[in-house]
Amino acid sequence: MKEILKQFRPFDFILIGLALLLSFTPPLVTNLVYQQTSEDESQLVAIVKINGLQVDELPLGEGQAKEITYHPNEGQYNIVEVKGDAIRVREDNSPDQIAVNTGWISKPGQVLICLPHQLIIEIVEKGKPSNPDGNEPDDELILPL
Repeated sequence: MKEILKQFRPFDFILIGLALLLSFTPPLVTNLVYQQTSEDESQLVAIVKINGLQVDELPLGEGQAKEITYHPNEGQYNIVEVKGDAIRVREDNSPDQIAVNTGWISKPGQVLICLPHQLIIEIVEKGKPSNPDGNEPDDELILPL
């Protein structure tokens, strides 16, 4: 151990200490930004889309409790449950059950997807666009011929 320490110069210890301090900077900055956004957080809503079209907007927050059944197509169903500031797909009859197994979501940007039923539930802050570039998506998809 003493042989290893003899190879270091005093400036090396300063660089190592500085590198250690800088390694904690990203988590601290992320934590600060998250705290600032949560303090001035507006109303969270869950946007429910079926086949790409918005069919419902469910407010999330304390005191909210609701259970809604959606029928995307004949023979398909999704039971969506809202409890407080979280939402989940409680039950559906899709073969893979991915949306059910995802569980509760409660933070802006989180998404539940049931691909066989083309059901998408996304949590957004009301008054803010869901796209990072600020442009609203087109409800119509144009495919080239």
